[in-house]
Amino acid sequence: MTLVVPFDGSDLAESALVRATAFDAAFDEGVVAVTVVPAGNVEYAREAGWLDDDEPFDLPTVLGRLEEQVGALAPDARFRYETVGQYASAGTITKHVRRIAREEDASTVVIGSENAGHLTVSISSIGGGVAATDAYDVLIVRSRAPSNVETLQSASPHSAGFDAGETE
Repeated sequence: MTLVVPFDGSDLAESALVRATAFDAAFDEGVVAVTVVPAGNVEYAREAGWLDDDEPFDLPTVLGRLEEQVGALAPDARFRYETVGQYASAGTITKHVRRIAREEDASTVVIGSENAGHLTVSISSIGGGVAATDAYDVLIVRSRAPSNVETLQSASPHSAGFDAGETE
């Protein structure tokens, strides 16, 4: 079993990844950060913050930056990616994430989404489609506050001063 985090590099995806890492300290299942990249889609990559305004699309650059970001937040997490067509829909990306979650035997998918306030199906990102299955539990991270990334990182087993043997 694993904790799977759809990861696009956004602030909420970062929060979801750090929270999954904190849960993994208790569950010891492993964390997999999953990115689905529309290959060659410069506009998508720039909007996601994967490329600067003047950079051409370069898959190794995009993947390297995302993998580095994952490694900085969750050093023990595995980074897994897939590419899809240049103009893939959110539904296509969702299908890939759901399939990967099944392949990884996910116990929980941790989704960062600010649009999950009322109904899971109203999530405008890929989150609604990923959450629509009962094959795994879903944790929706809606904001960085009150437990922001920095607070969670300080509680992570990867930060200085954390003692995995401590109990309250």
